[in-house]
Formats: sequence, C-alpha cells, structure tokens
Amino acid sequence: MLTAILVDGSFFLRQYRAIYGVKSAQQTAIDLHKICRAHLYRNSKSRSPDSALYRIFFYDCPPMMKKAHHPLTGRAIDFSKSNVALYRNELLLELKTLRKVAVRLGYVDEANANWSIKADKTKALLKGEINLSDLNEDDVIYDARQKAVDMRVGLDIASIAYKRQVQRIVLIAGDSDFVPAAKLARREGIDFVLDPMWHTIKPDLYEHIDGLRSTCPRPAAKTRSIPAAKTRSAPATRPKATASRRPQPATGRGAKKP
Repeated sequence: MLTAILVDGSFFLRQYRAIYGVKSAQQTAIDLHKICRAHLYRNSKSRSPDSALYRIFFYDCPPMMKKAHHPLTGRAIDFSKSNVALYRNELLLELKTLRKVAVRLGYVDEANANWSIKADKTKALLKGEINLSDLNEDDVIYDARQKAVDMRVGLDIASIAYKRQVQRIVLIAGDSDFVPAAKLARREGIDFVLDPMWHTIKPDLYEHIDGLRSTCPRPAAKTRSIPAAKTRSAPATRPKATASRRPQPATGRGAKKP
C-alpha cells in the first residue's frame, strides 16, 4: 500500500516540544522522519513495513524577517535574527535534504501583524488585578498569522486523491480544518488516518477519518492525551543518528481497519 504523509508544521513543532523538549533543528528533522516512517509499519513487532512511502509533505511558513519596535520599551527588534527564526530556517533546510520529503511553504501575513497582550494578562487587566504599568516586555507579543498553509494541505489531499497516487493518507494535525479534504479523500477510496500526536480531538472528527494512530511517545501526564481506549502506544525508542536508516516502528494499535 502506497502511503503519503502530510504534516502540519506548526502543530507538529508545538506537540514535539511538549513531548521531546527543546532539540536542535537537525535532531527535530530526524525525529520527524522517524515518526512519519513509523506509520509504514503495522506495529512494533513488524520487521518490515506493510506500506511503501510515497512522500512526506511538510507544511509551514518561512519565519518573519521584518523589524519592529516594542510598544512598551521602544526597543528595536529584528525578528530575522531571533532564535525562533534561526531555528526555523535551519529546520526547513534540514528537511529539504531528507529523502522523499517535500516542503510546502505558505507565508506570514506581516502586513496585518500586530502587537497583542498575552491572554492571561489581558484577563487580569480586565478584572482590575493589574495595571498597564505592571506589564513587562514579555507580556506583549507580536502576533503574525500564517497564510495559505491550510489551502496547500487541502489542495494536495485533493490532488493525490483524484489522481489515485496513493492508497493511504496519514495527516499529522490536531484541528478540524482538514475535514472537507478528508471527506473528499474517503469518497475517492483513500484510507485516511489521523495522527494527532496524542492531542485530544473532537469526538465528531472520528466519523470523518478511517483510523487514528499516534506513533510518537505519549506526552507527560499534564498534557491532554487521547483516551487509552481509542489508541494505545508504547514509548518509541530513541532515534538513531541518521534519518536515512529504517526507523524502529512505534506501536499504535487503535486505528480502524480499512
């Protein structure tokens, strides 16, 4: 069975940090490759994959490169030199060098980006618990939204389904934006599997997928996770030094049979 694996980059990195902690861009790319390729194996006891990899698609945006002045301190900030931008650029470069990995990039809507106060501080301000003078530099963030990422995911799912390029699609994501594309793929006979990386999904999403499976280790207890009755998985082994070797499969019995 030929399998395409699509990864929502922002969601993956958020869950990845919660599970693995802070890692280098190179290690993140290796772990991503390992997590994806584990879907080619039925379970941890399988010595050979039961599916062939068509391609891994990684959807993200280049980091913001503009400059701005902080509204509280007036300090000039060059976002292109931030640790986030340097890490993101290095990660995208690492992914482009891996075999059978395609990077699909949207863009950051810099024109409509704005400074905003963090949600918890906004709530405290509205309740009168703090004043504006109590805010510090870290309480105000620059909010820039991604554009054209979800559209690219949907278009690729539709294109793959209509052209019958694969028999199975695995989507690593955690929200309901993919539902229309998933329904289309299923109508075209594609086995559609969701990997939410143990993130809780809405109950009504189950009717729009053919299987649910997470191949990464379970997050810490404080992180919300999928009920064990739906999906079970043992912690994955540590990744090897290179992503080119065949990964050790992680278990994830709980996916529906096609």
